[in-house]
Amino acid sequence: MKKPLADIVRPKKIDEIVGQEHLTGTDGVLYRAIENNIIPNMIFYGPPGVGKTSVANIIANSCNKSIHMLNATYTKTEEVKEILKDSKLQTLDSKEIIYIDEIQNFNKKQQQILLDYIEKGDIVLIASTTENPYHYVYKALLSRCFVLEFKALEHKDIKKGVQVLIASLKNDTYKIKIDDIALDNIAHYADGDMRKAVNLIELILQLYEDENEINISIELLKKLNISKQLMYDISGDSHYDILSAFQKSIRGSDTDASLHYLARLIKSGDLKSICRRLLVIASEDIGLAYPNAITIIKSCVDSALHLGFPEARIPLAQAVILLATSPKSNSVIKAIDSAMDDLEKFSVGDIPIHLKDAHYLGAQNLDRGIDYKYPHNFENNYVVQQYLPDAIKTRVYYQSQKNKFETSIKNYWKDIKK
Repeated sequence: MKKPLADIVRPKKIDEIVGQEHLTGTDGVLYRAIENNIIPNMIFYGPPGVGKTSVANIIANSCNKSIHMLNATYTKTEEVKEILKDSKLQTLDSKEIIYIDEIQNFNKKQQQILLDYIEKGDIVLIASTTENPYHYVYKALLSRCFVLEFKALEHKDIKKGVQVLIASLKNDTYKIKIDDIALDNIAHYADGDMRKAVNLIELILQLYEDENEINISIELLKKLNISKQLMYDISGDSHYDILSAFQKSIRGSDTDASLHYLARLIKSGDLKSICRRLLVIASEDIGLAYPNAITIIKSCVDSALHLGFPEARIPLAQAVILLATSPKSNSVIKAIDSAMDDLEKFSVGDIPIHLKDAHYLGAQNLDRGIDYKYPHNFENNYVVQQYLPDAIKTRVYYQSQKNKFETSIKNYWKDIKK
């Protein structure tokens, strides 16, 4: 095939787009934009293989506008300037669409060039990115564009897309069939990325192009040794999304979900991030509800780092199950964040003079430490005295929560302080 199969079978109409009904359905913003021939500046945000480029082409064709397709990964600034210069000659009614794929790879200067032409109304910008535009696109450009999020395709969407593809390839001399089990496996392998499924079909066609009839079965897929590749980029959004889901599942005491996200992190080989997140969870989400958790987690983390993969999965799983099933308390993080917040809000004032360092010659002449009461000289090793600065002396940062350990500590001090 001279052209990639993905380009040959690319949808030509908005109703041929698989998935993305929230955007392309009859009530979707893109459907309405095409119907009314109103194309705003837009940024398409979503994972690869979900229809971003196809939609951009459909918009241009439907509205009879020319479109320049650029990829920010390798397009030079001079090329962008040349295209924009030509586009400036167009009238308002026929202004061109500039499509920038992976716009997050443009630096601030390159994005500023686009901004100048957008503000003058010389072009319509449609950009796409697999990374969160609110993190990677400069605010000035972002504020002039509508951000539309494309979702990863569901299993049923991939199956539907593959079935449509197979049907489009059939003709009198060329026969291709696919059974239900193979279809399910391809959808599973694609993991929300339609292009991935199309590329697999293309590979099969190339390998068996000398046969009049191709039967895509699970046996054939096994010969190709296809393994599912999880979307995971240590520097991208998916990295933080998985880690976020991992911690939230442990915080929510869902052991099975916690193990699922651990498995995804293990599959990616990201041992360092797993260990770091487990250590913070032990204090942030379990904390004083089970104070020994951090000691155990530290031992599990040390073991995992010492062992490396694949054996590291075992102490990591032990740590995850322990944390997910432990009682929860966020009193620690709430207490320290509250104390940190006061440093920003208030002029907290000086340290009480009786708490200042008195271990030097002449300290008493400065009244340092004279009125300090040494708690160990008093009953129960406790004596009432002021510790906080005058400006915030009534502030309370630590609030105990209702779990066995914190309740016991609260009751202990309640009795002592009587």
